[in-house]
Amino acid sequence: MNGKGNSFGKNGGADVYSMLAIIGIVIVFTTVIGGYLLEHGNLAVLFQPAEFLIIFGAAIGGFLISSPSKVVKAVIKSISRIFRGKTFDKKDYTEALMLLNGIFYKIRQQGLVSIESDVDSPQESPLFSQYPSILNNTHAIDLITDTLRTVMTTTIAPHELDALIDHELDVYYEEMMQPAKSVNFVADALPGLGIVAAVLGVVLTMGKISEPPEVLGKCIGAALVGTFIGVLTCYGFVGPMGKNIEHQAGENILYLTVLKVALLAFIGGSAPKVAVEFGRRVIPANDRPSFIEIEEALRQSKG
Repeated sequence: MNGKGNSFGKNGGADVYSMLAIIGIVIVFTTVIGGYLLEHGNLAVLFQPAEFLIIFGAAIGGFLISSPSKVVKAVIKSISRIFRGKTFDKKDYTEALMLLNGIFYKIRQQGLVSIESDVDSPQESPLFSQYPSILNNTHAIDLITDTLRTVMTTTIAPHELDALIDHELDVYYEEMMQPAKSVNFVADALPGLGIVAAVLGVVLTMGKISEPPEVLGKCIGAALVGTFIGVLTCYGFVGPMGKNIEHQAGENILYLTVLKVALLAFIGGSAPKVAVEFGRRVIPANDRPSFIEIEEALRQSKG
């Protein structure tokens, strides 16, 4: 998830999913170039270094002009996650519920003050350290610890706490969407930059207007490659990357929403197991552990 410190599942299927982006790129490239070759196209015509320089150089320059340094760093991290294929899975959600269950039972048995040291230093907490993947998720840790600190130090009403967390999640979502917006900006610019390269190619061609038709045809074909490159990279590569980053942001918010619902249920007076069930019910269906699986995990944690 998350621009900073995200936790993702590491199950057997992750190896397959980590290759999906690479497979997609190969499919786009091979089908487009393969179709061109089937029509007996000449690959040498598509190799136009000047067109690549104009289009991608201008795209990178425009991206740097439009993006603060923190957004540039977030884009790099988000793109790297595309090729790692990491996402939240059943194991991640189960571990999150187990952590919350441990926190809830400690509060129920020893009082709210008993978790003060855990909340102040989660990295050193025996409770939190059982789940290192969650410790690496900065947003999740902040949501849990800040919510518990608020409850310990104030008399905030449950509905006010609900609204407070909603505002926090809105800010997180906006932060997570910044890389997607920047990548989509570059994608939207690529067709136009392709036209720029093509126009420059036509300008050069007009300077050779006295040349034979075969020379002019070659020059015009080279100029049109710029439009081809801009449109292909927009809709075949960069645009899909932006959409992938949007999905990353959505999954992060879903994960944090599970934590929010369980926390609010417990703070509202529900028993620890009931609060955990509240959280389980809002997990996406494909990744939701069953009631029996959670019961088994709870038994194992007690053991």
